[in-house]
Amino acid sequence: AIAKLCDTTEHLYFLTLLLMERLFAKKPFKKGDTIFIEQPLVCAQFLWNALYKYRACDYCLRALETAEENARRLSGLPGLTLPHPELCKVRSELHQACPHCQVMYCSSECKQAAWEKYHQALCLGPSREDPDHPINKLQDAWRSAHYPPETSSIMLMARMVAIVKQGQLALLRNLFTTALYDDHLSQWFTPEGFRSLFALVGTNGQGIGTSSLSQWVHACDALELPRQQREQLDAFIDQLYKDIDKETGDFLNCEGSGLYLLQSSCNHSCVPNAEASFPDNNFLLHLSALSDISPGEEICISYLDCCQRDRSRHSRHKILRENYLFVCSCQKCMSQMDDADVTSEEEDEVEGETEGDDMEDEMTDV
Repeated sequence: AIAKLCDTTEHLYFLTLLLMERLFAKKPFKKGDTIFIEQPLVCAQFLWNALYKYRACDYCLRALETAEENARRLSGLPGLTLPHPELCKVRSELHQACPHCQVMYCSSECKQAAWEKYHQALCLGPSREDPDHPINKLQDAWRSAHYPPETSSIMLMARMVAIVKQGQLALLRNLFTTALYDDHLSQWFTPEGFRSLFALVGTNGQGIGTSSLSQWVHACDALELPRQQREQLDAFIDQLYKDIDKETGDFLNCEGSGLYLLQSSCNHSCVPNAEASFPDNNFLLHLSALSDISPGEEICISYLDCCQRDRSRHSRHKILRENYLFVCSCQKCMSQMDDADVTSEEEDEVEGETEGDDMEDEMTDV
């Protein structure tokens, strides 16, 4: 099933309630099936990511660099030429800029959608490079307090407010009274409301990663080539990633975060039966089944990465409490209730000390 969510400001009223819901399968899904595809209510590129010249569409986060441009910048090799350039799906000729502030979009459709949804309220016009503009000062303050690796952006909150601000007339046409609408909007600017909105973004934001280079590599992997050509291409890609690792490190993608209504309804499990991905190289989230799912079964994702899920129950709970403000009671955690309350690091230290004692005993015995 494909989730086609309307871009209306009404969703903002019900977002918090929807995030309290849980998601259950209404039909069976086989391992590998796409459960749904969802567009975010709002998304934004990470501010440090943009400052470091990761060029992405300001609306859908699609990478704007060609695979070759991306590889040259990340590897520090300006003369690099990628084989099979026809596999790169970036179409620079379709890119368009906002005529007022020059923010870039991957298409006229994205430019129009951003303008209608939030950009009218956030467009800086000729003040885009003015460090004293309130929006720029807000972004600088956020960067100063949130160094990479980033997990959210203040611009998510700014765009949520802009969506409502631009939608007043639409809400009035839908019989919402001015008094009710103003009351709802004003709550976001009280200290309590601001903290609630901040917590909403911080605990429910889904990371988004797009990369024209990664998309090119996947397309290369799918090519049917003679053995020698395949070995040469694989060796080229391996060396490219070594060069990138040496020059740039782990920061390869255009990165941002978004708020998704359905995905945010998925509870966490340390043994998830679904996972999110972004195969279209934009903000469209694909939720896929990691195992067979029966009708009536809850659909769960993991808020932890693969390495974190392999750590001790105590370590997993520590991460989830600190970052998501809850204690997990999934099947895996319940089965490990009797485990010692030590973190994986403490376990490693104990094991190291035990190994050291054993070695010392052996040396003494000798």
